[in-house]
This record gives sequence, C-alpha cells and structure tokens, in this order.
Amino acid sequence: MRTWTFFKGHGTANDFVIVRDRHALLSPTPEDIRFICDRRRGIGGDGFLRVTKAGHFPEWDGDPDLWFMDFRNADGSIAEMCGNGARVFARYLIQENLASGDQLDIATRAGLVHAVLERDGRITVTLGQPTRRSRPTLIHACGRDWPAHVVAVGNPHAVVWLSSQAELEAIDLRQPELPVADYPEGGNTEFVCLFDETHLGLRVWERGVGETQSCGTGMVAAAFDHLSLTGDGAGSVRVTAPGGSLDVRVDQAGVAHLTGPAVIVGRGNVFLPCE
Repeated sequence: MRTWTFFKGHGTANDFVIVRDRHALLSPTPEDIRFICDRRRGIGGDGFLRVTKAGHFPEWDGDPDLWFMDFRNADGSIAEMCGNGARVFARYLIQENLASGDQLDIATRAGLVHAVLERDGRITVTLGQPTRRSRPTLIHACGRDWPAHVVAVGNPHAVVWLSSQAELEAIDLRQPELPVADYPEGGNTEFVCLFDETHLGLRVWERGVGETQSCGTGMVAAAFDHLSLTGDGAGSVRVTAPGGSLDVRVDQAGVAHLTGPAVIVGRGNVFLPCE
C-alpha cells in the first residue's frame, strides 16, 4: 500500500487535491488520479495538482527551479492549464513557505503564470493572451445544436451564449458533443448569459470532469469573448458561476488576469490501492 500526504483546496468551489512531489518520485497514474478524485471512494476533487520542480519536466525549457503545476483532470487525463487551480497552487506555495513575498511565478504546460497575492487576500494570476476564432462552430448539447465561439486560454473552450439568466438556470447541462475538427482533444463548454455589460452568468462542462461549480479559464474565455463582441477585447468583467464570482481583466496588450479567492481547507494522508 502506498501512502501520500495531500492537501485539499478550492477556488470558488472548484476543488483540487494537492500532492507535493518535489523530486518527481511518485509518478501518479491515471488510475491513481481517478481514485483520489472519486468523491465516494477517494478524497474527491475536480482535479489533481502535483507540486514538482520544473526541471523534472522535459517539455519545460525555462527556469528548472520554479515550481511546476502538474495538473490532471479528475478522469486522470493531463490538462494544459487551470485558472482556479493556478490560484490554489499559488495559495499552497505561500501557505507552506515554498514561496516568499506577495508575487511568484509558476511553470505550467501552457507557459509561465505570474501570481500576485492581493491586499484583500484574493490571488490574481496571469493567463497569457486568449485567442478567439471569428468563425463559430456548432456543438450538440441538451438535444439540439448550438452555435459556439472557439476560444483558447491555454486550453480549449466553446462559448455558447444564452438569452437570459432563466435559460441559464433551466438548461439541462449534459455532456456536450464538440466537433473533432475544432477540438481534436476535447474541450470545455461554457453556457453564458449577460447580466449587464460588465457582469456575466456562467455554467460550465469541464473536459475530463463534468459540470463543475466554477472554471477559471472558462470564465476568462467567456469574458474575453464578450469583450471581443462588444469592443476590442480589452476591459474588465465579473463572471458569476454557481460556486462564486471571479474578476477578469484583459489589458491593452491582450493579456488576461484572473482574480478571486483560493483556500486550503485541510490536509491528511491517502492510502492508495495496491496495483
């Protein structure tokens, strides 16, 4: 039997199991991740964050002494980026004295993420420059086809606009079918409505997880899509999901900044089944 020490944290109810593995000795398998993230048989979580030095990842060619956010979806698949996960990762590093000061850099598969501890206790992370394809695609969900905007925030998103908050609340959000041509490795789907010009409502289906209470990169995708439809893509938007609200700012250089809470709620030991 293998025993791992873990921490549990969340950002607006998007929750993660965190394991420190400085020297990359654990090599978690997809089966390990599925067990750990199982809400009945394991600990439970939308995803898994392994805290490892960046030099152990051949795909990373930057500073090897940075902490690398090895993020896995609950089904064990590898994902490029997670906005809520990055804030929780930063909170963990600060709380465990693995980072000093109120600013730090995190290595990820989508590039370098800069994190800032705000005066109000929230954490802001930079998520690079989102991109948006001008031509929409079609996804199938809830028994019908929906036009969706193809947006990338280090990971792939399909943004679907609804007419009202009532429609958002009533929609039977089942696993969307995304066109393989646009999403060869699958993607995340956001159903979004406009509360007002600076406030959006959102529900999300996350690749490898299912419907979650919040999705940081999904909120950035929705905000960026809205700002692109109504202006030049820059500006500030609040996005509210079932788990809470996050603030998205896209600066004039096109870089997205995501601000919100990140909380570590506990720690313990998990006993993994024998292989």
